Amino acid sequence: MQKEKIREAVVQLLDGIGHPKDDPNITETPDRVAKMFIDIMNGYNEDPSKHLKLFPSDNKEMVIVRNVPFYSYCAHHLQPFYGKLTIGYIPDGKVLGLSKLVRIARVFAKRLQLQEDLTKQIAEFIFKNLNCRGAAVNIKSQHMCMVVRGVRSYGAETVTTKFMGIFDGDQGRELRDQFLSNTSDKEGY
Repeated sequence: MQKEKIREAVVQLLDGIGHPKDDPNITETPDRVAKMFIDIMNGYNEDPSKHLKLFPSDNKEMVIVRNVPFYSYCAHHLQPFYGKLTIGYIPDGKVLGLSKLVRIARVFAKRLQLQEDLTKQIAEFIFKNLNCRGAAVNIKSQHMCMVVRGVRSYGAETVTTKFMGIFDGDQGRELRDQFLSNTSDKEGY
């Protein structure tokens, strides 16, 4: 990432909205915002494959990691969205270290995203790279772009899912139901 380009964009943004240039509170704001974006958008510089740590296993039952807190930034408005995600898969000879599922999801979340695409990217990566029988992802989140602008609807929840492999199609209905019954509940964020 190019810190100076981000910094200059913040200077222009502050000028564009008409914020007084002599405000002592914004003296270091362009540098702080540049550092922040380098941190929160570092998914562009990270390969999720580095988190693939597979172990042999004869388990053929569903593995689920649920209620994983996450945040990302909306590609349409550069506003945060945040919530909880649940990842499940059905192994086929190998299992992934549980924390690695979270790390993989966070690589994709630390990029400008649409929630629909984020859900799909995580599921496709897991399905392809684990060579599992099926993968499922469920994301429930709140979008600040819906809170601070537009419909101004605080508390509205967006839910997306992606099913792959044996979760997909008519034959996967029972597996989908089992997975969805284990997704995060409405405990708040």
